[in-house]
Amino acid sequence: MAIFKGAGVAIVTPFHKDGSVNYEKLTELLEEQIAGGIDSIIICGTTGEASTLTHEEHLDVIGHTVKVVNGRVPVVAGTGSNCTQTAVYLSVEAEKRGADGLLQVTPYYNKATQKGLIAHFTAVAEAVKIPIILYNVPSRTGCNVLPETAVYLAKHVPNIVGIKEACGNISQIAKLAHLADGCLDIYSGNDDQIVPLLSLGGIGVISVLANVAPRQTHDIVMNFLEGRVAESSKMQLDALPLIDALFCEVNPIPVKTAMNLMGKECGPLRGPLSPMEPENVEKLKKAMTDYGLLLNA
Repeated sequence: MAIFKGAGVAIVTPFHKDGSVNYEKLTELLEEQIAGGIDSIIICGTTGEASTLTHEEHLDVIGHTVKVVNGRVPVVAGTGSNCTQTAVYLSVEAEKRGADGLLQVTPYYNKATQKGLIAHFTAVAEAVKIPIILYNVPSRTGCNVLPETAVYLAKHVPNIVGIKEACGNISQIAKLAHLADGCLDIYSGNDDQIVPLLSLGGIGVISVLANVAPRQTHDIVMNFLEGRVAESSKMQLDALPLIDALFCEVNPIPVKTAMNLMGKECGPLRGPLSPMEPENVEKLKKAMTDYGLLLNA
């Protein structure tokens, strides 16, 4: 049973001007996403600036999200780390706070061999009962989960049920889909490749775009899954200029800027992330306006 089908939003973490977590604003964003038809909330991922949250903040944000969402859609908590012990700790605590599933990124910086990845993910999975989605994003981590490794984990660890694929390599994802033969739920980790990945048997996306366009992102997926492929493809292509603008600087700088431009008051970024370059802000504004998003700033 899949944790979710459709569009999951990799939601931003809003901060006050002093840099502390803005829980009132987070509540607003969660309600807007659910009203906008989103299929899952992915909290404390890359887009949520999890790498700059303290462990206490990280777990408080997860707990707050679970409480606000209150079972209306699944909450998937990012609890990965480049330290196996830390990933186990965060995962166990997220489960205690009611998360429906976990997103586990590959270890970054110190990296790992494929054998090391198997040991790392197995240790995390065995520490909890809730399902796990692996997260493969080698451009950030320097570590690539090979298709054979992902399929081995899916077949040998019962609660490893999915993978967020952001390797960008459609050939690798095709091989993964072939080897998995349905034993692993595949989600696109790149907003510009939703339809290509769905065409290979994927069931959804974990999306940055959904922060500013939840309904449209949901519809791209569901139109495809319900057989309206041409409509889905057109929506994917129509969104490309905005998607490009949302990734013209490192995520989540542009998307948080975009949300502030929409008047959502998500606050600043935490260092080492820096404010968006003025020329890129103008590019982002144009893409948002062309897509039909209303700017309030």
